[in-house]
Amino acid sequence: MNFIQSLFSGTGTATTILFISFAAFVGILIGKLEFKKVKLGIAGVLFSGLIFAHFGAQADPHVLHFVREFGLILFVYAIGIDVGPRFFSTFRNDGLKLNLFAAGIVVTGFSIAYFIHAVLGVSPAVITGIMSGAVTNTPGLGAAQQALNEVGQADAAAVTGMGYAVAYPFGVLGIIITMILVRFIFSIKVNKEVEDYNGQYSNSQKKLESVEIYISNPNMFGKEIKYIKKIVDKELVISRIERDGKFLVAKENEKIQQGDVIYGVSAINLIENLRMKMGEVKIGSKREISGDLAMFHVLVTNRKLTGKTIEQIGIYRRYEANITRIFRAGMEILPTHDTTVELGDTVRVVGKRDLLPEIREELGNSVKELAHPNTIPIFLGIFLGIILGSVPLFIPGLPAPAKLGMAGGPLLIAIILGYKGRIKNLDFYMTPGANMMLRELGIILFLACVGLSSGSEFVKTLVNGGYIWLLYGAAITFIPIFLASVIARLMKMNYLKICGIVSGAMTDPPALEFANSLAPVHAQSTAYATVYPLTMFLRILLAQTLILITL
Repeated sequence: MNFIQSLFSGTGTATTILFISFAAFVGILIGKLEFKKVKLGIAGVLFSGLIFAHFGAQADPHVLHFVREFGLILFVYAIGIDVGPRFFSTFRNDGLKLNLFAAGIVVTGFSIAYFIHAVLGVSPAVITGIMSGAVTNTPGLGAAQQALNEVGQADAAAVTGMGYAVAYPFGVLGIIITMILVRFIFSIKVNKEVEDYNGQYSNSQKKLESVEIYISNPNMFGKEIKYIKKIVDKELVISRIERDGKFLVAKENEKIQQGDVIYGVSAINLIENLRMKMGEVKIGSKREISGDLAMFHVLVTNRKLTGKTIEQIGIYRRYEANITRIFRAGMEILPTHDTTVELGDTVRVVGKRDLLPEIREELGNSVKELAHPNTIPIFLGIFLGIILGSVPLFIPGLPAPAKLGMAGGPLLIAIILGYKGRIKNLDFYMTPGANMMLRELGIILFLACVGLSSGSEFVKTLVNGGYIWLLYGAAITFIPIFLASVIARLMKMNYLKICGIVSGAMTDPPALEFANSLAPVHAQSTAYATVYPLTMFLRILLAQTLILITL
């Protein structure tokens, strides 16, 4: 009994880790509690840490500081690797407009926070914590605390955590209230929004479609498939040929005959080019491949092939088979000769049925191989991220040089590495399961430490005037997303997209869960994923900036 008592009443490393673990365990259970489809989620860990500290849990501040910073690094690195492959592509076409709205939400919230500081005299540490909690952005809190440490105000970091905790609950509820309010103001019917979105999506220029091409251009008759592949390489991937009611593999030396129908994959915006070059083009209906041919998916796990182009791998030269699509990080890619194949890609292959085992073996298709932890790039990325985060950025008007810090540096490096995918023989692939584990572990450690370090003074601060922080946080939460939602709707933007934008601009998964419950389409998740990378980067940068310009 004395042993247990001494363990819980001490302040050493073992006791600190014990409290971190217990706060994490209880907090995860709290986060699973649901009220009207709303859950605290992982933020429950923060509140369990606050409760434990309030009731006297003592922890070593040095251990808490280390675990908090390391948890934050793991979290933002995992986010960067995940969003990296699609980060820059999100600015194309409709994504640019969505990101402008999200950036407007971020900047408006920042401006309101600065106004509250300048006019009402709220301290930099408090208002930055309130801002981070109001927009439910934990990495922003980490960046703010890191900035306070850099300028010698480490004691204020605990107050920042309290501001975050006070503002966080309405940060979640405010987004959901906004969605409901906008729906009521504009008398929006969700079913009609679903129909409109499905119509827009079907006309999307980026969407890949199966096509059937009825060859009528005399210039194509007698030409070999390898010749046709060269002239339509960026527009069409050929999978098979229909001739006299029978299907043939599109082999390199196969010659096109009058009356042939070529089956393949193209993008909607490229179909007119194919029609001019080859003949009538129809969007193919889903048709089962039978007989000697088969269509199958293969997981690329052979590291010797990753980073090589379709032409270098040469499946189409050595087998009676063709790679017709590549699925990577939620994206669907049209494979040209110059397209590289990366570890973890899923490729669709159309070819002779009896060649299936051989092709699978060559490409890998080993979940076990893919599941093997790829740890070297993680530590390399963290190493480079910390170096980058420590580089001082001298910005005119700031009293001290800005730094990307422990949050911004690893995040930026991870985005770059995720986008690049590989550097020579070193690939940065991380399985979705491993990425989620790293992300969850990092954020849990961070929030548990924030709660344990801030909880002893939390209730006292709240009672002695801290409750007004709730109002400040509500303003930072509600005003930007309500204005953006109204403007977007006046511009005839789809309501489901608006829900995804505000959820992503506030980096709030619980709000996304609520938005997804409105309708069974991908509009909300797609918009969320489109704006999330830029938003996360801006939130981290502006949280640190707010500290520096208000000191």
